[in-house]
Amino acid sequence: MKMTIERKNFPLHSPFAITGYTFTNLNSVWVTLEDQGFFGRGEGVGIYYLGDDQDQMVKDLEAIKPAVEKGATRQEINSLMPTNGARNALDCAMWDLECKKSNGSIWELLGIEPKLLTTVATIGIGTPEQMAARALELSEFPNLKIKLSNEQPVAKLEAIRSARPDAKLVVDVNQGWNFEELNAFIPDLSKLSIDMIEQPLARGEDQELAGFTSPIPLGADESALNLSEYQQAADRYQVVNIKLDKCGGLTEALEIARTATDAGKSLMVGNMTGTSLSMAPAYVIGQFCDFVDIDGPLLLAADIDPGLDYLDAGKVSIPAPEIWG
Repeated sequence: MKMTIERKNFPLHSPFAITGYTFTNLNSVWVTLEDQGFFGRGEGVGIYYLGDDQDQMVKDLEAIKPAVEKGATRQEINSLMPTNGARNALDCAMWDLECKKSNGSIWELLGIEPKLLTTVATIGIGTPEQMAARALELSEFPNLKIKLSNEQPVAKLEAIRSARPDAKLVVDVNQGWNFEELNAFIPDLSKLSIDMIEQPLARGEDQELAGFTSPIPLGADESALNLSEYQQAADRYQVVNIKLDKCGGLTEALEIARTATDAGKSLMVGNMTGTSLSMAPAYVIGQFCDFVDIDGPLLLAADIDPGLDYLDAGKVSIPAPEIWG
C-alpha cells in the first residue's frame, strides 16, 4: 500500500460570509491510496472553528501514514485517529479503494439503491438587498439555505421571502445568536415559513434547548460533531446535520445515519465547502436525509473535472465512479 498526501487550493468565485468568518479559498487535503494497481481518493477540508486546517490535516496524515502503508484496516485507522478532516480524507480514500478493488460501486458495496438528490443553494451574509438579489439569481433552486448573524436577520429574511415566495428556506446561524435572541426572532421567522433554523446557539452553550419547544425545527451542526455527541444533540434538536469532516469520514457518518434513522430522527447532510470529491461520499449520507446541502462546488471558481453535474431544479447527479466510489 502506498499513501500520497497532497495540499489542494481552490479559490472561491467570490467571498462567502457566515457568522464570524469570511471564506475566500478552499484549502483541502487529498489522500490517494495505491494498492495492487488500484487507486482510491479522498478529500478533507477540516473544521475551521476547531483549528483543523490544512497544516493540521497534513500533520495528522503524515503521522498515520506508516500504519496505513503497513496495511492497517479502516477500522484500525478510525480507532487511532480523532474525528477530523484528516481522518475523513483517509477514510473516504479507503472506501474508494475498496470499491475499485471489488470492481463494484459504493452502492453495491452498501446495498443501497441511490436516489437523485436535490441540494439547497447557500446564500452568504450580506445586506438585505444583496441577499434578495442572490436569491433571485438562484431562482432555479427550490431550496435555499440562508446564512445569518444577529444583524438584521428578520429584515434579510423578509427581503429574501419577498424575492422568492416559492422557495423553501433553511436558516443557518452558525452559533450567532443567544437564547434570548432566538426567542425574539422565532415569531417573525414563523410568519416567513422557515423550514429549519440550524445551530442558533453556540456549541457548548445550548443547554437551554433541552425541553424547549420551537414552532420551527432546530438543527444541530457545530453541536453534533460525531457519534459520541449524537444523543445529546438529538435530545436538544429536531434535526442533526452530518458532515464527514466533523465525524471523520463515511464510516462514522453511516453509523450516525443508521442510529438516527432507527430512532426516527430527521437528518441533514452538509459540507465544509469542498470539491466534488468531498460531495460524492456525502451523497451516500444524503440518501438518509430530509435536508441536503451538497452545494460546495457551486461556491468555487472551478470544480474538479470530472465533477458532479448540478442539474435543473437543484438536482445533483449521482456520483460517477470516476469521481469517487
